Amino acid sequence: MATEDVFKKLISHSKEYGFIFPSSEIYDGLSAVYDYGQYGVELKNNIKKYWWDAMVLLNENIVGIDSAIFMHPEIWKASGHVGAFNDPLIDNKDSKKRYRADVLIEEHIAKLEDKIQKEVDKAAKRFGESFDEQQFRTTNGRVLEIQAQIDTVKNRMVQALTNDDLDEIKQIIIDAEIVCPISGTRNWTDVRQFNLMFETKIGSVSDEANVIYLRPETAQGIFVNFLNVQKSGRMKIPFGIAQIGKAFRNEIVARQFIFRMREFEQMEMQFFIAPGTEMEWFKKWKETRMKWHKTLGLGENKHRFHDHDKLAHYANAATDIEFNFPFGFKELEGIHSRTDFDLGNHQKFSGKKLQYFDTELNKNYVPYVIETSIGVDRMFLAVLSTAFCEEKITKEDGSVDERVVLRIPAPLAPVKLAIFPLIKKDGLPEKAREIQKMLMFDFNCQYEEKDTIGKRYRRQDAIGTPFCITIDHQTIQDDTVTIRHRDTMAQERIAISKLREFIGDKVNIRTLLQQLA
Repeated sequence: MATEDVFKKLISHSKEYGFIFPSSEIYDGLSAVYDYGQYGVELKNNIKKYWWDAMVLLNENIVGIDSAIFMHPEIWKASGHVGAFNDPLIDNKDSKKRYRADVLIEEHIAKLEDKIQKEVDKAAKRFGESFDEQQFRTTNGRVLEIQAQIDTVKNRMVQALTNDDLDEIKQIIIDAEIVCPISGTRNWTDVRQFNLMFETKIGSVSDEANVIYLRPETAQGIFVNFLNVQKSGRMKIPFGIAQIGKAFRNEIVARQFIFRMREFEQMEMQFFIAPGTEMEWFKKWKETRMKWHKTLGLGENKHRFHDHDKLAHYANAATDIEFNFPFGFKELEGIHSRTDFDLGNHQKFSGKKLQYFDTELNKNYVPYVIETSIGVDRMFLAVLSTAFCEEKITKEDGSVDERVVLRIPAPLAPVKLAIFPLIKKDGLPEKAREIQKMLMFDFNCQYEEKDTIGKRYRRQDAIGTPFCITIDHQTIQDDTVTIRHRDTMAQERIAISKLREFIGDKVNIRTLLQQLA
């Protein structure tokens, strides 16, 4: 099945089973804004807990805060957002659709890279085990020709973005013969800059002096609280401040479901270090964050690093952890060496010293910062898109059945176990309720007695419940139950007294944290 079709099914499944709803749907919705349903919010909270505990519980020199969404407008001048937080946009005159010019160019480069991969795959099939991919990539004429095109376009784009040369960005689109995905034409307008921050007013008087912004990132709330946290917590460098919170960007090109939205949630950690040590810490946090992702077991080849060709104005090193979404490898998390740009600028604009006295070096300095920043919504999409599976099942009588299952990592699953009485009589519902009351303080449980066991299993598969417990007549006799595993559909008999320990070993986030530690 085509990737696009799978993605459409995932979106439909998310709504049907209570994970994600279009926001304001009864009023025909609001573009690129979504609500999380009853299972979506549980999965989202579990993702946030995994991140938070990995940062704050496992690191004695990292603490958390929760800063306000509304902040003094001068903060965004100091951070560079007022003057430089722009996207280069271009319109197609025929389709009337607006695009990010740099994204159009990046997608063109991705298509060229796909052409190279196809050449590699064909050669690998032709030569078999004797195939040397590295040699092929560096000697094959066709591959070298395409790679030269990629290098030329990429170098021109980086130079144009660095120089803010909008005419050159448009010229690259023309020279590369990039067409509008909707109209298929090259009838483009000029490229213009568009600031992504939402403006609003504060106070009772509508006056320019009262203009403030919805924060476009959560990092600045950490920077302006650097001294508050350092002094009140008696923190010594190196130390970090973590935060999870909402951010807002007026994205013109908001698409691909929850991948790019106007209201989203970030998990960010700013790690304050001594100047001159940033490359060492940058490398360490790259390794640490990749391990966090891979511990979930979403797939060995699902993640990769992508170093930035063009660095942001605040960075001297930057890389992305990209994830292979249904629409290709895209940024999931950013890791940046931000130097002393943020604290230095806030010191300059506020007039307050934001320095640290290092007792070992016996001197004051403005700390450097290593940032890790990941979108909660993108992480949600990464988990859900990997978990979604349609499969055929051959039953004992030879007939074929189908099921849709979400193979969500058990510690992140919205519901940990479902409890079913086999039938609605003979004391089985009462026994099932007794077991539910025993386990509900430790796990998110569901009780269900409607329909056949098979249909109940299918419903739980569809929301990703790792375990289903069935209470039958044997339970009344010997206090054992049948426990069914979501992924294998295997069933085993287990004593009620051992349920808490058995399930806890599989679904507790501690199992992930122990692997990280």
